[in-house]
Parts: sequence; C-alpha cells; structure tokens
Amino acid sequence: MSIGEWITAAAAFALAGTLLFLGILHALGRGPLLNNAWLWASEEERKTLDKRPYRRQSAAVFCLLGGVFAVIGLSVVLRNGTVLYLEIPFLAAAVVTAVVTSARINRR
Repeated sequence: MSIGEWITAAAAFALAGTLLFLGILHALGRGPLLNNAWLWASEEERKTLDKRPYRRQSAAVFCLLGGVFAVIGLSVVLRNGTVLYLEIPFLAAAVVTAVVTSARINRR
C-alpha cells in the first residue's frame, strides 16, 4: 500500500470511529445534541423540547454513517472496489431513518 492509501484508510477509520462514538454518546443520552432541530431552535423552544427522539434519531444516523466510513476504509485496505457496494445499504438506511424519524417526530 502506498502512503496515500494508508492516509486515506486511516482517515476513513478515524471518521468511522468518531461517528460511532458520537452515535453511542447520543444513544446513552450524553454529550451535546447534534441535531438540526436542536441547533436551530430558539432558547424558548429548547426549554420545552423533548430531546429523546432527536437523540435516538442522531444515534441511528451517526452509527449508520460510521458503518459507511468503515466500509470505505475496508475497501482501501483490501484494494477491492466491489466492497464499496456495501455502502449502499448503509446510506439507504441512513436516509430512510432520517426521513421516517423526522416524520414521526413532527407528527407528535
């Protein structure tokens, strides 16, 4: 493997680890809430906002995106482009999760 491939793989795995860590933090209800609904809410809205559904949504999406970057790192290490097809289910699940959970949260 060349130096560029090592750097790319290390960056992909580091990003995957960071996203998985953020997903676990959100699932445990700890750390800052990184969700657009929370970030764009005013101070008054934040006082009345129930954070639990947004934390669950963010946890699921962060973990799925962590899987995407783990697959990218794996494809670089294995030097196999067909491994990248494993990204498709992860990305589809992340998009579906974000859309469905947003619709459920907005219905409440």
